[in-house]
Amino acid sequence: MTKQAVLLLAHGTPETVDQIPEYLRNVVSGRPMPQHVVEEIQHRYALIGRSPLTELTLEHARLVEAELAASGHPVKVYVGMRNWRPYIPDVVRQMRADGVEEAAVLCLAPQNSRTSVGLYKRAVAAEAGALRIDFIDEWADHPLLAEAFAERLRDAEARLTAETGAPVPVLFTAHSVPTRTVEPPPEGGDAGPRHWPAGQGPDPYAQHARHTGELVAARVPQIPRWWFAFQSQGASGGPWIGPTVESTLDAIAAEGIKTLILQPIGFLCDHVEILYDVDIAFRDYAGKLGIRLERPKSLNASPTLAKAVTDLVLKGLARLQT
Repeated sequence: MTKQAVLLLAHGTPETVDQIPEYLRNVVSGRPMPQHVVEEIQHRYALIGRSPLTELTLEHARLVEAELAASGHPVKVYVGMRNWRPYIPDVVRQMRADGVEEAAVLCLAPQNSRTSVGLYKRAVAAEAGALRIDFIDEWADHPLLAEAFAERLRDAEARLTAETGAPVPVLFTAHSVPTRTVEPPPEGGDAGPRHWPAGQGPDPYAQHARHTGELVAARVPQIPRWWFAFQSQGASGGPWIGPTVESTLDAIAAEGIKTLILQPIGFLCDHVEILYDVDIAFRDYAGKLGIRLERPKSLNASPTLAKAVTDLVLKGLARLQT
């Protein structure tokens, strides 16, 4: 009988502030990183203490493994990180050493762009050898993903409505990406092989991210209004996609709104882009505009999220058997 397994992929995060320079070199594929950028990232990590991304991802893998066993498909769930330990190549080699012959592989970033997904795919493929892979790279519209976010949002909405006496509007966010990675080059231009696949249309990332927000909002009809923005624009040269959270908060404040829920629907668990960017930077920015900014709990070890991932990987394992 063919030995199957599941591999969950995530971005990765360092365990200590001292590891951040090495980690950032991995993120930018070894390109030089200005020292002031390194120091700023170290400052942010120091303010939040540490990022729990790796341990939360491992906990999620245990939940998915339990769900698979309960569904009659007891297979091992591995976790590989692109930018930190356990690195994807090391984990794939371990899977082969364990005798795994087929694997459903899923990125824990449901609205991935082709460019970022390509990095994960290549990392897996480079070590796969005879290991047969079903790579799941798009799941922004999975109903259980939307329901998992909606569960968190309902809790926050109910609490704040009780406190303020009125329903509270929502700002959904996802991570920004460089414009050059998701928009085709000008007519006759050359974006280079790293940024734009030849013969392909616009990258679906921005559309998929907004669509996840639409699906979540439809499940929480008590929210009176909602907006969408892209957060955490990077320090690399050139424009990043927007609108930014800051410009959106400016517009919301101009309407006289005093209480707002910000829900990141592009991230599945707590890490620096939530614990610093949202809980510290955006909350401070909103406060200076006279807005009380609150955030629902992240999905983290959400049982509903585990059911969504289990559904996806079961379908992937089934495809490998056909």
